[in-house]
Amino acid sequence: MKTPRAWQRMLSGRRLDLLDPTPVDIEIEDIAHGLAFVARWNGQTHGDFAYSVAEHSLLVEQIFQAILPNADAKWLLAALLHDAPEYVIGDMISPVKAAVGPGYETLDDRLSRAIHIRFGLPAKIPLEVKRRIKKADKISAWLEATQIAGFTKDEADKFFGKCDPKFANGFSIDLRPPLEVRKAYIDRYQELSKAL
Repeated sequence: MKTPRAWQRMLSGRRLDLLDPTPVDIEIEDIAHGLAFVARWNGQTHGDFAYSVAEHSLLVEQIFQAILPNADAKWLLAALLHDAPEYVIGDMISPVKAAVGPGYETLDDRLSRAIHIRFGLPAKIPLEVKRRIKKADKISAWLEATQIAGFTKDEADKFFGKCDPKFANGFSIDLRPPLEVRKAYIDRYQELSKAL
């Protein structure tokens, strides 16, 4: 019986094995391109462009920096890359992830570890840093929910927790074309990698 193909060819020419990813097959250009074309909220957002995972990742990194102003560049990079596996496995809303079960999380973890190693981060991000990134991620979700996904503030508070007014009033969602977001993601990666 033939083994099913478990790799994907990237635009860089790399072949990434999804079941056993290696850092050498990961390129920032592939991540940025993929994330710029993956829509958050299953595409159910207002605006002329889908709100991409790349745009979300840039926002999470900004919020993380606001939460932890003196954060080391490597942890800012970890925040930027927090959803990087979605460049090949896509973004699933939480109810779908719950229905799919632990298989999705296992795949996500393997890819995350390979991505972290590729870009000079520890395979597993320290728990306290991970918690702060998760906090930034929830704030971002609240902002996205209320600004572009049609949630009321009460609904967003219920699903994502209340948002501190300094974040609720301090950040706004800006929808941009995918190629512009891809460039912004790569530019931010380059800025952070120079500071490592």
